[in-house]
Amino acid sequence: MGDRQPGKLVLVTGGARSGKSRFALDLAREAGERLAYLATARPGDSEMEARIARHRAERGDEWLLVEEPDDPAGVLSTLGAAAVVLDCLTLWVSNRMDTRTDEEILGEDVPRLLGAAGRFPDLLIVVTNEVGLGVVPATPLGRRFRDIAGLVNQRFASEAEEVHVLWAGIPHRLK
Repeated sequence: MGDRQPGKLVLVTGGARSGKSRFALDLAREAGERLAYLATARPGDSEMEARIARHRAERGDEWLLVEEPDDPAGVLSTLGAAAVVLDCLTLWVSNRMDTRTDEEILGEDVPRLLGAAGRFPDLLIVVTNEVGLGVVPATPLGRRFRDIAGLVNQRFASEAEEVHVLWAGIPHRLK
């Protein structure tokens, strides 16, 4: 996985259940002992609640767990960790779509989060889903989500020092 330096932004992308989070956690563990997991999931149904509970149990005592579905930029600087895993960018986009316009998300929210990422003094690993490889979503909302998520992923990939994509659990470094 290579050397990890402080003040570095790493983007990890891939499809659902591709091993993104596991890979991101492994990268973070290389950075030191002070680790934080910044979760953006919002419980909305029993399946998501079970998924969140499973993720909490998997982290263990070595991780500071912070759940912030709406404003990860606001808490990032308070974590005091050698490495932070923000999981995941696409859930955050989905959360923002509930109350914000596309223009607000892309013109205000994303620049704010990228700014916070740029100021973060240690290793920040951002996990995201690659949503543009499947079928065209059947609904306008689904297409809106796919389009916004794709644009957000491009912006983060452009700013990241490293970009990794996972296919069937196998990481490939793109940048």
